[in-house]
Amino acid sequence: VLVLISHIHSGHTKATIKPAQHVFRGDTVTLRCDIDGEGVTSWQYSWYKDGSFYSSSELQEHTFGSVTESDAGKYSCYGAERGGSRSLQHSYAVTLTVSERPKPKATIKPAQHVFKGDTVTLRCDIDGEGVTSWQYSWYKDGSFYSSSELQEHTFRSVTESNAGKYFCYGAERGGSHRSQHSYAVTLTVSDISKPTLTVEPQSSLFTGDSVTLRCEVDQLWDGWEFFWSKNSNTESTEASTKTIDAVKVSDGGEYRCRARGGGHYTDYSKPVTMTIYERPKAKVSIKPDQHVFGGDTVTLRCDIDGEGVTSWQYSWYKDSSNSVFSELQEHAFSPFTESDAGKYFCYGAERGGSRTSNISDAVTLTVSGCSPPVSLIISPSRTQHFTSVSLSLSCEDQSNSDRWRVRRYTESWRLLEDCSSSVWGSQTGTCTINSTITSDTGVYWCQSESGENYHPVNITVHFGVILESPVHPVTEGDTLTLRCLYHHSTPLNLRADFYKDGSLIQNQTTEIIISTVSKSHEGFYYCKHPERGESPKSWISVRVSHSESQISVLHTLCSVLAVCPYLLVTVVLIFKCCRMRGETPD
Repeated sequence: VLVLISHIHSGHTKATIKPAQHVFRGDTVTLRCDIDGEGVTSWQYSWYKDGSFYSSSELQEHTFGSVTESDAGKYSCYGAERGGSRSLQHSYAVTLTVSERPKPKATIKPAQHVFKGDTVTLRCDIDGEGVTSWQYSWYKDGSFYSSSELQEHTFRSVTESNAGKYFCYGAERGGSHRSQHSYAVTLTVSDISKPTLTVEPQSSLFTGDSVTLRCEVDQLWDGWEFFWSKNSNTESTEASTKTIDAVKVSDGGEYRCRARGGGHYTDYSKPVTMTIYERPKAKVSIKPDQHVFGGDTVTLRCDIDGEGVTSWQYSWYKDSSNSVFSELQEHAFSPFTESDAGKYFCYGAERGGSRTSNISDAVTLTVSGCSPPVSLIISPSRTQHFTSVSLSLSCEDQSNSDRWRVRRYTESWRLLEDCSSSVWGSQTGTCTINSTITSDTGVYWCQSESGENYHPVNITVHFGVILESPVHPVTEGDTLTLRCLYHHSTPLNLRADFYKDGSLIQNQTTEIIISTVSKSHEGFYYCKHPERGESPKSWISVRVSHSESQISVLHTLCSVLAVCPYLLVTVVLIFKCCRMRGETPD
């Protein structure tokens, strides 16, 4: 019995945790085992966690360099004499609790964007379990700024030097706990600058135009109020934009605005003067007259007396078409043909601005007299042609006369040329261009020996896709066929989209067939292939058919007179002779 008792050493074992039993993840924690064992100088320390063996060491302390939640538990220790047989009983267990390190939240009141002189408060909130008292530290732009027992830091009259990025963290007062750093919050301090007043589309307008005044403040603020004044009269409170849908002359004047935000008023903006003019009406004039003969030169002119506008973009329309056929102030028909007869009107739009005139009253052009006695025949019979192909042109009249020659004017050369010119063709009864090039694009017509010009045709030479369309006007009721051609495809016609006056009329088709043509089909046509590109535009003219019988008789008479000019003299002499005989008594 005495031997057994000698192996159980009398003494006391105590386990402790430093710095505290409740720590945050990442803290350094030390377990310490103290033994009050008389007569023993060297111990082997053993640790148990949650009742199971954990570790054994000659060291009295066991340290967790960066503690985690898995290290939490109940720890006890006991000691055994190194090199001897004596040992002590287990200590009482101590509990290690590990929790997530709290992250503070930094806030700014009343707002993160303030004006110079405002009162601003920084506040640091920490939800740290087990900690009742914190020491709060503030950092500005990454550098230490201040430390206090107070949760809030106040700027009584903030300045631009106080602006920056702030974050905080907390340290337990009288303890070892530390929080994480908060996310940074940005304090912006600015002067209240005067707003900028802009006018869209412009400050000089015509009656009926729409205008928007916009009051813009550089500072970001959710609760801005805006105040408007006109000619220094009483202010009105409205939104940041002021729109007048249809201005009147009385809406003209000097406008200003200012804003209020966060209890502060801005200065007034620079004034903007709006000037409102009566909308002018375009006027069409005709030279030489509204009633003309076929083959004459007729000029339409659009005049606009618009106050405050120095440069106009003109748009011409014919009959009920919405398509613009000219954008020049003057548009000349040379020669004037039957298809040119109709009602014409124009209007103007300000170049580099937004103002437009009213549309003019329509003027009517009528044509009478003989149609051109000659036709320009083109082979292949179309107005658009590929490059590097042969093109034939000839002038044919009812008498099969050879007194006509083919002439042309090209934009590239800006020259009037005969087919006999060695520059572009050869004349052997038929004018032939052996290999077309794009600079052959131009106006071609027939000219008589006396210098009269007839039947001009626009011919376009294009490298890519072309539109196959008729050379001569189509008569109402006839059939019109359009195709999209490409030089390097077999067959030549492509499956493409077709457009009239800029609007899609049929997609992905090889041809368009209009079985009964009417005046409404007149316009600019082109085709477009998704890979090959689009063709140039061609004008399709529609000839009115209701007077065909009258025109046929007129054509016959004109042809006879062209072949035998003496017949006209004979008819006049007979007519005068009959009148004289009728006035003489028997």
